Amino acid sequence: MGRRILIAPLDWGLGHATRCIPIIRHLLETGNEPIIAASGRPLLLLQSEFPDVESVDFEGYNISYPEGSGMVWKMFKSTPHILRRIKEEHSELDEMIDQLKLDAVISDNRFGLHTKKIPCVYMTHQVMIKAPFFETMLYRMHADYMRKFTQVWVPDFEENGLSGDLAHKFPLPRNAEHIGSLSRFVFSSDNLRTDVLVIISGPEPQRTRFEKLVLNQLKNFDGTAVAVLGKPDKAEDRIEGRVRVVSHLNAKELEKQIAAARLVVSRSGYSTIMDLSALGKQAVFVPTPGQTEQEYLAQKYHQDGTHMMMKQRDFQLQKAWDKRSDFSGFTQRVSAEFKQVVDALVTSLP
Repeated sequence: MGRRILIAPLDWGLGHATRCIPIIRHLLETGNEPIIAASGRPLLLLQSEFPDVESVDFEGYNISYPEGSGMVWKMFKSTPHILRRIKEEHSELDEMIDQLKLDAVISDNRFGLHTKKIPCVYMTHQVMIKAPFFETMLYRMHADYMRKFTQVWVPDFEENGLSGDLAHKFPLPRNAEHIGSLSRFVFSSDNLRTDVLVIISGPEPQRTRFEKLVLNQLKNFDGTAVAVLGKPDKAEDRIEGRVRVVSHLNAKELEKQIAAARLVVSRSGYSTIMDLSALGKQAVFVPTPGQTEQEYLAQKYHQDGTHMMMKQRDFQLQKAWDKRSDFSGFTQRVSAEFKQVVDALVTSLP
């Protein structure tokens, strides 16, 4: 019998869930038993990818975006709620260990999922939290949380990392290590069949605003396009002229669409960046308004000439298409380092 390992991603968009996919796959391939613990769209996404894997509806932090761009103030006001939920999930974990007969926990950015009973891993690329101020203080607070876990996994390369300051500006805690890039994609192809692929994602209400903006501009776009709406709870798939609009694609189908696209338009979430790096693609990044991490990453890649950045309020699809040759895109980087780290965790379990 394999080891029973809880996989619990944060419920902030879908990126934390998608980067758990290669870990779940590897655990299954090596004869272990992953158990998915998530809620909302992240849970639906992982259930659709792994319909035969045991899963539990496990309440997340329910962080919502502001109507405008005042994310820092919104997060400050949400702090009491987030701290309360962290305390609750810490207490709930002890019950889950007994009920689910768990051997270990892998928590993707869920602060409360640590215990002395079994080994607990905390996974994050954001060792430092990007903010307009108090970054050093926030780093120290985050480091205090990370030290409560048995191990900390940082999904990035130790040299020439993808995350920039987020995982490289400050020292890693002693229990932390880089595990290479984590992508659900391994496919590569030069068979270009679509001009533009738009991947719409992120928490509401900004996800819907981005969707309306993009679909409106696609009506006048000259080329072929596919728009993926980031709605795993829907089953929409329609053709409008030279545009395909689909609510959700599983990992294999999305992988094919990314490989087939000349240009990808997406948020600049870190999981998306890892996926695009694995496939060696070029993107236009439209960061979620007020999301400091996404804004930092989009600006970083724009300044080094890799990918274009456009603010959501200034987004122009045709302009992005016309200027695509000004940016180089990613050179393909595939990593399997994480498999050795996962195997070492499993081997260490008593």
